[in-house]
Amino acid sequence: MLNDPISNALSAIMNYEKIGRKEVLIHPLSKTLRKILTIMHENKYLGSFEELTASRGGVAKLNLLGAINHCGVIKPRFSITTTEYEKFEKRYLPAKGVGILIISTSRGIMTHEEAHHQHLGGRLISYCY
Repeated sequence: MLNDPISNALSAIMNYEKIGRKEVLIHPLSKTLRKILTIMHENKYLGSFEELTASRGGVAKLNLLGAINHCGVIKPRFSITTTEYEKFEKRYLPAKGVGILIISTSRGIMTHEEAHHQHLGGRLISYCY
């Protein structure tokens, strides 16, 4: 039973990275998960990904680069303001400027650096470094 599809997808990515595989299939694929994977691709943690089925609960094939040391979901989804980014960077990332926190804001899902630059708060979703 899938209670958290985002957590299941990031766990599958981590497991396939650890054993050295180059591709992984992710199922089910939601809009939120698509945006998280896009952000990870833009920040050079993932290679390209293609959707094999575009319907609801679809399947995506990801190409792995071997660039991820660790990634995961943040539970509970903490609310965060513009003054608290450094506190959560210290908690989830190994060093300042290393890795990304992925945040859901009122203007969409983005990294903590983009949200801080736009002076936005939101809810923490995941991290990757």
